[in-house]
Amino acid sequence: MPDYAQYQAEVAADAAKTIKEKSCQPILFIGSGFSKRYCGAPNWEALLGELKGYCPEIKHDVAYYLQSDRTLPEIGSIYSKAFKEWAWGEGKKFFPAEFFSPKVHEDIFMKFAVSKRLEGLGPDENGSFGMAALDEEIKALKDINPHAVITTNYDRLLEPIFPEYSAIIGQQVIRHSYMSIGEIFKIHGCVSDPASLVLTNEDYSKFANDKKYLSAKLFAYFVEHPLLFIGYAAGDPNIKAILQEIDHMLPDGQGLIDNIYILQYDENTNEKSYPARDTVVDLGEGKSARIKSITANSFEWVFKAFKSEAPLEKVNVKLLRAISHRVVDMVRKDAAKNVVQINFEMLHHALEHPEDFAKVFGIAAMADPALMNIMYPFSPTQAAKKLGYEDWNYMYQLINKLKETTGYDMRESDNNYHVKIPNGAKAVIRRYSQAAVDLLQKVRDGHPLPDLSNPTVTGEKTEAAPATN
Repeated sequence: MPDYAQYQAEVAADAAKTIKEKSCQPILFIGSGFSKRYCGAPNWEALLGELKGYCPEIKHDVAYYLQSDRTLPEIGSIYSKAFKEWAWGEGKKFFPAEFFSPKVHEDIFMKFAVSKRLEGLGPDENGSFGMAALDEEIKALKDINPHAVITTNYDRLLEPIFPEYSAIIGQQVIRHSYMSIGEIFKIHGCVSDPASLVLTNEDYSKFANDKKYLSAKLFAYFVEHPLLFIGYAAGDPNIKAILQEIDHMLPDGQGLIDNIYILQYDENTNEKSYPARDTVVDLGEGKSARIKSITANSFEWVFKAFKSEAPLEKVNVKLLRAISHRVVDMVRKDAAKNVVQINFEMLHHALEHPEDFAKVFGIAAMADPALMNIMYPFSPTQAAKKLGYEDWNYMYQLINKLKETTGYDMRESDNNYHVKIPNGAKAVIRRYSQAAVDLLQKVRDGHPLPDLSNPTVTGEKTEAAPATN
């Protein structure tokens, strides 16, 4: 009889298989349920209910309007006008003076109130989310190292979770380069900019007009990466809208969309459970989409399942983002204007040898964290001892002799003899290979030296930095 342990194993194996086949990091799409779970934030309906308590000009509860088949965006518009009336009267003292200008849209008052309500949500001063289990979930979430995070949430909960990622807010998403990594796309705005919030019926109409541009931007993400929805119900309008766009662009009869997962919470999940592995989302007009479903009462194991087993080892996300933007600039601008010199032979070789491609950017892609120690096992002191010296200064004298004799300085770059590992802002740790020891033995003993005119170089030349033994 299948049980929950078997379910977990199958889901984890499937996620690992999808990540391997896509050969890229997952995209996380995060909704209001995420903020509710980790910091008690209200969902949209509850948030509107709280707004009624702030503004005496709001006459009716949310339920009153829902009973009349009003949508939440329509209720937002009604509440927005009430906030304006209050702000221009008895509530004026609660709002910044610059809001009372004909150049500022009237919905700013409600959006400012929403921003005040949601600002500051996140971990406490110790970085905790209040429970050890939740802290472990967040730790596992960070370890996913997603390519990007997309959210419809207004709060800033994600920023401390992914501190190296850059927040792209509202309309900035449309103007942003599509070759990005390490971004948090806040497509419904952010409390850091109240005017950016998508809250009212008018906001949603404008968002719908812009959606075709946004969809074109994000479509590559949705089809090329594993995509994990967190904090949404399967029938959420945001999920429906995304799947509608994908359905328009994919061939008929696609069946299961095998790279899209939705994570759903069920407190009744137990060791005997075997939840459904997929779910059908009604897209309207007689259409539907089937995506993979994951059900859990603890998300830690799910997030661990989406951790890639072979990420770029300890690469700074900000650095990768800067490289990505610079590559786009070179392709779009510099190369077109012939202002850069391009070594096409080197690029062609790198593209044919994926293990070398990251080295074009000075990055070592290591599936095995121990690979560096295997390739460069010796510190300067250890290499000196292999040469029969107690002090690494004597080894450096051989390196200098090699340079004087041949013009080749093995310490000037990362190569098959030597590598420099950053250690703080300025210092580096130097490591040496067995090939370096063998070469320096020849220098010491006066034996013939190999041709060093084109050594295997794994990195660019860098300015000299103090060595750490």
